Amino acid sequence: MENFIYYTPTKIFFGKKQEEKLGEILESYSVKKVLFHYGQGSIKKSGLYDSILRQFKAYKINFVELGGVSPNPKLSLVLEGIKLCKQEKVDLILAVGGGSVIDSAKSIAVGAKVDFNPWLFQTQEKTPIDHIPVGVILTIAAAGSDMSNSCVITNDLTSEKRGFTSEENRCLFAILNPELTYTVSPYQTACGIVDILMHTLERYFSLGEDTPLTDSIALGLMKSVIEAGKIVMKDPQNYNARATILWANSLSHNGLTGCGRDFIMSVHQLEHEISGMFDSVAHGAGLAVLWPAWARKAYKASINRFKRFAYEVMGIPSTDNSEADILKGIDALQQFFKEIGMPTTLRELNIDESAIPTLAFNAMFKGKRVLKDIITVDYDTAIEILESIK
Repeated sequence: MENFIYYTPTKIFFGKKQEEKLGEILESYSVKKVLFHYGQGSIKKSGLYDSILRQFKAYKINFVELGGVSPNPKLSLVLEGIKLCKQEKVDLILAVGGGSVIDSAKSIAVGAKVDFNPWLFQTQEKTPIDHIPVGVILTIAAAGSDMSNSCVITNDLTSEKRGFTSEENRCLFAILNPELTYTVSPYQTACGIVDILMHTLERYFSLGEDTPLTDSIALGLMKSVIEAGKIVMKDPQNYNARATILWANSLSHNGLTGCGRDFIMSVHQLEHEISGMFDSVAHGAGLAVLWPAWARKAYKASINRFKRFAYEVMGIPSTDNSEADILKGIDALQQFFKEIGMPTTLRELNIDESAIPTLAFNAMFKGKRVLKDIITVDYDTAIEILESIK
């Protein structure tokens, strides 16, 4: 087991009607002025928007609002948010929505404390040293950004999608009510399930020796998410299944399932180029297409870990041919993706094979890096993976 620091300062308010405690929570932190940040307007249809405004009024909290966050959140809106924060002197950003809204809020939070373009954080040319606190009301289980130290933003001028990690990205608090996820569409629910699984899959299949306790947590989380995922696709208002997925959303990306291991998340890096270049592609859908192809390329570098995944998560019966068992496990996960309505080819994402060289080139930061995971993914390997799923 490698040395590690496990730090999760975000306070979680989990369960039914917890969002109704927002005013009380903000008062406990002595918040006076909020930037109310949200997405495309679904919170207005659900009534959550009005509930929040009532609590602002009841607790005498001033606010300015900035809606319009899109999937693959854009730098241009981040810059608007930074300008608002500086002009209005807000002391907390309230992100209401999913991972895109939270990441946009995080970028605004660190960007409001500097006098340069926050894109320099995404390119690792600058390091944040301060931030405006961010609070969250989560409405979709997917990205885990409510408890993670990561922030992913798309530069809408260059179509580059980049992420960076920093403890300055940690949220102050997050409100998680599974009931708020009942109305999430089947497709977005499925995308979220894939993203949650991938955050742990890419930690589990990573460099280093076995970490028995961390491994067991990771395997158990993935098995639980698949079981709950099958339930919610048939019964969207099953509270326990929604609760399992929502809590897994947070635990999968707060560091717990990777303690003691070094991880690169090669598949995430490849997918960032797909959804950065093709804005209509949902992150989870891109991951569903990519991971089985990567796994078939990588499994021989981690036979024992792939065996445990096949047997303990996917329920593949053990035989004398462990390599065949592993491939059945990979196939079984791909079949699960299909069952919940996820694509498995680039064609299903409306991406022509002519884009493959550009995607691979951009994934390597235009020739400036390789991804040294359990297998090294360079330009040629990226081409092979992408060609196998065209």
